Amino acid sequence: MKASMNTRVKTPLLIGASALAIVGLAGCSADNNNNAASGSPAASSESSAPASNAGEVPTLVWWTIGGQVPANYDKAIEKINEYTAEKIGVKIDLRVAGWGEWDTKINTIVNSGEPFDIMFTNNGKYSQQVNMGAFADITDLVRSTTPDLYDYIPQMVWDGTKIGGKTYAVPTYKDSSLTQYWVFDDALVQKYNIDLGGIKTLQDLDKPFRDIKAGEGKSFYPLSLTQGEGINGFFNDYDDMTLGFQPIGVKTDDASRTVVSVLEQPEMMEKLKLLHQWYKDGIINPDAPTKIEADPYRPFFAAQAFPGAEVNWQISAGIEKYDMVQILGPIYTTSTIQGSMNAISANSKYKEEALKYLELVNTDSKLRNMLAYGEEGVDFDYVSDNVVERKTDSWPLAAYTQGTFFNMAVTKGAPEDQWEQVRKLNEAAYSSSILGFALDISELGTEVANVKAVWNKYSYELITGASDPEKVVPQIVEELKKAGMDKIMQAAQDQINAYF
Repeated sequence: MKASMNTRVKTPLLIGASALAIVGLAGCSADNNNNAASGSPAASSESSAPASNAGEVPTLVWWTIGGQVPANYDKAIEKINEYTAEKIGVKIDLRVAGWGEWDTKINTIVNSGEPFDIMFTNNGKYSQQVNMGAFADITDLVRSTTPDLYDYIPQMVWDGTKIGGKTYAVPTYKDSSLTQYWVFDDALVQKYNIDLGGIKTLQDLDKPFRDIKAGEGKSFYPLSLTQGEGINGFFNDYDDMTLGFQPIGVKTDDASRTVVSVLEQPEMMEKLKLLHQWYKDGIINPDAPTKIEADPYRPFFAAQAFPGAEVNWQISAGIEKYDMVQILGPIYTTSTIQGSMNAISANSKYKEEALKYLELVNTDSKLRNMLAYGEEGVDFDYVSDNVVERKTDSWPLAAYTQGTFFNMAVTKGAPEDQWEQVRKLNEAAYSSSILGFALDISELGTEVANVKAVWNKYSYELITGASDPEKVVPQIVEELKKAGMDKIMQAAQDQINAYF
């Protein structure tokens, strides 16, 4: 780390957002081609009406993100509901938006006013959703209704979710600092004598990729990308101020806290040019700009992760071993804290029940493991109280979206002290130069929507290497400026200057 980043975060256990799904996902991005049918087949179209009988148990609609729903999904959710109905008198209708459809699906739900009770959200959507009035202000309710939940999550993590001084979501309590890894199939590492210790930069990947391509043949792509992700963490050197918009940011180690146009930075252009060269040379799959779902097996990928995460990837990919190389972090930003949260609908009839359910997720290990791993005896077995063995790779729910890791069992093969190692990563984390700052977009709603629309038009081809950055970046920047990027940047700079 550079000198301007050497202020360590002193508070231990500051766990919040992660971009890593423990189950069924390598990295955090919307990479799946599931369609609308991926939700629970038994799902109703709206949250339950108030119970007509005093003994009736309310059912909450919870929208989350994940993979294809397996055959035993309804049975697994039924067992979860039997447990929670007895515990707190609440059931859940847990609906899954596929990785590839999540952006569109959730936007449609929020924009149309479709009823729901709980919704997974993250730094890419949260501020806009709050600005639209989609989520309930739970600032006081979380303290009065679920004091155990409020006390369990560190204050700094709660503070990281605030917008305008108010709380609109329950953050997940886990790895709020970001640690980025490159992940290699060990069989290829051994076959091509790849020196993992010598790989520090994107350019360092060039020779290994070319060696693998030459050896494995024309139809083998060392870097398999999807349209929504590209290389996970590609823009991590810049703090996006919780805007969820990569072309604007502050360099994480910039003591001057200057807001910049990220795409126009020289080092970013060099990285984009390298991506484009890889695409032309067949190192990147040619369908990357249109590919929605990541393959279960990838020779190489990038991910925000922590020690032991590779065990679940190995199961999903069906290989013996993945090697992880840490390339960035751990570092705190406000966006990493906001990377995984669950908000309650402003129109929910069951706000208190929804909070109580989220409290149970974060305080009850049995429920936590069922949500993370699926149906006991089908998807997983207990090896001990704190260790499970996964029997399938089809459970669709992403564990990072649900709640804390610290009451969740580890997967057999991962270090049994895995979550303690996550704690240590957080304790060792450095802070972004603008840690704590979140851009207020209440007066920028139109501009934010417009620049994101422009970025969505070009980003798939740019971040997968399909388009020539020297030609397309000037065009993108020109359109972004017409859409209001300069106004957003100036407002961001003014807010940062005032905040610090």
